[in-house]
Amino acid sequence: MKRREFITLLGGAAAWPMAARGQQPAMPVIGFLHSQSPEALADVLRGFRQGLKEAGYSEGENVAIDYRWAENQLDRLPALAGDLVRKGVAVIVAGGGSATPRVAKAVTTTIPVVFNMGDDPVKLGLVTSLSRPGGNLTGVNWFAVELTAKRLDLLRELVPGAARVAVLVNPANPADSEPIVQDAQAAARAMGLQIQVLKATSSKEIDAAFASVAHKPPDALLVGAGPGLTTRRVQLVQLAAYYRIPAIYALRDNVEIGGLISYGASLREAYRQVGIYSGRILKGASPSDLPVVQSTKFELIINAQTARMLGLEIPPTLLARADEVIE
Repeated sequence: MKRREFITLLGGAAAWPMAARGQQPAMPVIGFLHSQSPEALADVLRGFRQGLKEAGYSEGENVAIDYRWAENQLDRLPALAGDLVRKGVAVIVAGGGSATPRVAKAVTTTIPVVFNMGDDPVKLGLVTSLSRPGGNLTGVNWFAVELTAKRLDLLRELVPGAARVAVLVNPANPADSEPIVQDAQAAARAMGLQIQVLKATSSKEIDAAFASVAHKPPDALLVGAGPGLTTRRVQLVQLAAYYRIPAIYALRDNVEIGGLISYGASLREAYRQVGIYSGRILKGASPSDLPVVQSTKFELIINAQTARMLGLEIPPTLLARADEVIE
């Protein structure tokens, strides 16, 4: 073999590993679409990443995550979702109320979507059935809306003399807020309670809602779940304390920072399941064959210090059922 031919052969051999590396499949990308902001979701993000890890994926190692936050501005969701579709992500995670998966469903019929939502996805037309979703969407239903009557009952048990209860909702997302109001009104009629509906979308409107009842505060308050209220939990807890209104929330986060009582599923656990489903889809599972997961464990959290501050005595029966009492 001539010297020139030998050098050429060596050069080609040296290029083989580089060519092989170039042919390796690109790291899959998950589009994480949420109606809120990342500051309020550190715990649920940990749950999501934990679920991904259980499914065999670690962010930055064998999967990338492209985050899109609407910052409580729901009108931004279509553009953010469209951007993820144009980018060609492998999976879209849709969280933060029912508006997010509805937007995701509208912008793509081919990219798998894993949602996390508090309302019934069948009722909203997102899936055909819970056991066989049938399209490109599946996910987790954590019953934020369906537990409204139960929360009202717990509130009455904690504040037995209550006759008038305010219900605070965010009207910007009627798919979440309207069922909460309807369920609260139906449950209140059965319990002999009066319901006063308060609506607020922004921090300024939340201040105004509390100020509007300052002259005659309600006996208790039920705070609805959903975007706009979840991320303003500090403000809500502080206002409830300032006006001395016993309040119940959907998420334990509110009670951990001084809220009175909460009853609902664990959001971190719900997002862990979202992570698991996202990983399974990356491995080839079809969302149409993955049943919608419904939360089965619900936490009753009570802040005893806040109860004492409000002059409330927690009934022993309620204490016995509590999953955690914060002192």
